[in-house]
Amino acid sequence: MSRSLTQNCFKQLSRGPLRQGSLPIYLAPAFSQPQRTQPFSTTSSTQSRVGGAPISVPPEVSLKFIDLPQTQVRGVAKDIPKTAIEVKGPLGVSEGHVCILSLVGVGYRATVESTATTVEPEYPGQQFVSLKVGYSHPIELGVPQGVKASTPQPTRILLEGVNKNVVTKFAAEIREWRKPEPYKGKGIFINGETIKLKAKKIR
Repeated sequence: MSRSLTQNCFKQLSRGPLRQGSLPIYLAPAFSQPQRTQPFSTTSSTQSRVGGAPISVPPEVSLKFIDLPQTQVRGVAKDIPKTAIEVKGPLGVSEGHVCILSLVGVGYRATVESTATTVEPEYPGQQFVSLKVGYSHPIELGVPQGVKASTPQPTRILLEGVNKNVVTKFAAEIREWRKPEPYKGKGIFINGETIKLKAKKIR
């Protein structure tokens, strides 16, 4: 689009009933100025656009300042809140994140204790999850800071916390001690996890 045509279109917009002094945001890409290159020399210092510090560029190097089109700017602005919600988790601050673990197997039990015999506490008041999942001794795991553990039933473990990553990571650590096996369907399941059973091996 030529410069004269751009100016004429802008004048027509200025003469309209709303008399807009600036272009609407959805028309900005069509009326944007072409990208220009600006050479730099080492003899004169140029102010940096970021921190205001002078920079020195070799003579054979040319810098080009590119402004993102409006479509890209809108996409970045839209993704920033989404990223903040998924990573930082404002939803976790208001409602919290929950993981429910189910212990499936004969004699499988879990309790939450205030002390442990095989694990040293990492911070004052730390709780411990004690698992009885078929080993000769109970498995004791320290609850991470910021996570609340409870056992509403002997075969249920409820984990609650603000940080989703910490809650799910601790749930995965508990699951590692008895992963679901595909022949008898026993193991530790997270949040309604299911497993497809295989046929028993017949010799």
